[in-house]
Amino acid sequence: MLGREEIEGTDFAVAKPLTFMNRSGEVMLPLMRVCSMTVSDLIIVCDHLDLPPGQCRLKRKGSSAGHNGLKSVIHALGTEYFMRLYIGIGRPKSYISVIEHVLGDPDREESILYETAVEQAAQGILKLLTEPVEYVMNEINRKDG
Repeated sequence: MLGREEIEGTDFAVAKPLTFMNRSGEVMLPLMRVCSMTVSDLIIVCDHLDLPPGQCRLKRKGSSAGHNGLKSVIHALGTEYFMRLYIGIGRPKSYISVIEHVLGDPDREESILYETAVEQAAQGILKLLTEPVEYVMNEINRKDG
């Protein structure tokens, strides 16, 4: 799924792969061709088990940290040098598997935290169109925000 718009004088595209998550890299090169993008234009948004629910982190590069979707993207692009915006989902409770946690329905409290984080992430992405990356990273990565 692909949406395109001009925002703040910049061509902007949002894509959601329709493949399984661990094959999401397969769409990257065709997407980049269609949108006339380079790797430096990308921001991959994904969940992160090691961040508390609702907390966001913006990074310029990095490994997959075991995230199969990021592994697929890194493999397809041949580089780890692209921005990623993590949305924390926290670790599952001891009686729930990681798969159930990631794919299951969050409880009401977590849902509220996730909604807030998604809004923060969206606002951060929009700020990247007009603000320096360091400023946006500092704002998003604050522990209290």
